[in-house]
Amino acid sequence: MVEVFKTNILKQKEAKLMLTILSKKFPSFKINFDLDDCDKILRVHGEYICNEKIIALINSNGFQCVALE
Repeated sequence: MVEVFKTNILKQKEAKLMLTILSKKFPSFKINFDLDDCDKILRVHGEYICNEKIIALINSNGFQCVALE
């Protein structure tokens, strides 16, 4: 399963921080950012992905995140 999210993470340093936080919370998921995309994409690969938990974790760290269809 792959879920794609639009974020407002602009800097590589911010993406690395969130990647560390997300990887600790969801160690079985493969997670990456595409900051070159206009939507500053976050991709999450794994089983049983809960969009709400990912969005809440990113929002609680001061960033915006919404699931893309």
